[in-house]
Parts: sequence; C-alpha cells; structure tokens
Amino acid sequence: MQRLAFKMKLNKGQKEAYKKRHDQLWPELKQLLKDNGVSEYSIFFDEETSFLFAFQKVSGTGGSQDLANNDIVKKWWKFMADIMDVNPDNSPVSIPLEEVFYMK
Repeated sequence: MQRLAFKMKLNKGQKEAYKKRHDQLWPELKQLLKDNGVSEYSIFFDEETSFLFAFQKVSGTGGSQDLANNDIVKKWWKFMADIMDVNPDNSPVSIPLEEVFYMK
C-alpha cells in the first residue's frame, strides 16, 4: 500500500461549490477509483491560500492522477474546470508532495 499526496488550487470563493460537488460524487467515478486501487481519498482545504491538499491510500503503482484517459475522469474534470486551476485538457493542476514524515 502506498500513500500519495498532492495539492491543487481552488478558485477564490468556490469552496462551497467544490464541497457540494464532492458530496454528490458520481457513483461510477467512486467505483472507478476503487477498482483502480484507491482505498482511501481525503481532500482538505486551506482557507488562507485556497489550496486543496489531497491524500490517497493506493494499492498498486498509481492513483487517481493516472486515470487521465478514462472517459468518466475526463467528464469529471470538465465538470470541475470552472472552479479550480486546470491544465488545457481540464485536468486539475496537481503538484505531487513528498512525504517527509510518517508515524504508524
């Protein structure tokens, strides 16, 4: 099991929209993540900077960021593109974070 973390940036004033959309996460997207080894996925919001901090527990070698070619993921990215920083393909600008401490 590996632990992955990354950060993304939410547009100012979009916290409630972001939360609402994730509270209504599409069942097919949730199943896709689980089928691809994502067993836990948390996203935290830093009000001061508008950065999102994401954490995943993943079996295998990849996480949600490795599903770019899936149509469900592309549709989700398009749905989210108006409220966060995205790349030209609508994928979120995602910056991997290095783990520097872990306590069991």
